[in-house]
Amino acid sequence: MRQLAAPGVAVSAVDDCEIVWLGAFGKTRLGDGDPVTPDTRFQAASISKMVFALAVMRLVTEGRLDLDRDVNSYLASWRVPSDGPWAPVVTLRQLLSHTAGTTVHGFPGYPVAEPLPTTTDILNGTPPTCTGAVFVDILPGLQFRYSGGGTTIAQQVVVDVLGRPFPELMRDLVLEPAGMRSSTFEQPAPAEILEHAATGHLWHGYEVPGRWRVYPEMAAAGLWTTAADLGRLLVA
Repeated sequence: MRQLAAPGVAVSAVDDCEIVWLGAFGKTRLGDGDPVTPDTRFQAASISKMVFALAVMRLVTEGRLDLDRDVNSYLASWRVPSDGPWAPVVTLRQLLSHTAGTTVHGFPGYPVAEPLPTTTDILNGTPPTCTGAVFVDILPGLQFRYSGGGTTIAQQVVVDVLGRPFPELMRDLVLEPAGMRSSTFEQPAPAEILEHAATGHLWHGYEVPGRWRVYPEMAAAGLWTTAADLGRLLVA
């Protein structure tokens, strides 16, 4: 914590499919923050991708999605764009394993008070989006290349197939069944989530302006969760 200028840490230890220890250290904010507990909410960043992948796999198990089907056959509000005469075929298996050849490595998030782009804006790279368009520029399946943009395509697949808001379907598919009652994919997070949440801090110890970033790229980076809830997910 001293080396990384981190004011607070929460820990969940899982052994043999059982939470064996929960602990916490420090405060939620430099100076006047609350003491961190195992139930303190943190922004989970790219851990969100793993939780989202579980939702996709549940839908695959139920026969509602196919890992190896062209995602354009599911998409209604957006389509994986062609590159001239080439129309790349991309699958959920490739998107979840970062082998789809899609662009946009990651997302920096948005200041709390700024307008937020829609998922279609993000995929098209249109304002107020702060990242480029998501498209395929490597033959799918050829190599690994980390792509939050690809995860966002998979998010749109699930939303188009189920026809429900993303935070709501993630709650029903994963969070509630796993007992993660202190977690949410809502962006921006509701006030009751933020009231005692851990403030984001940069490497030199200064607070993130506005205390948090907002991630409309919910599947890739939007999860708010706790150490205790992540332990429950691992057990589940």
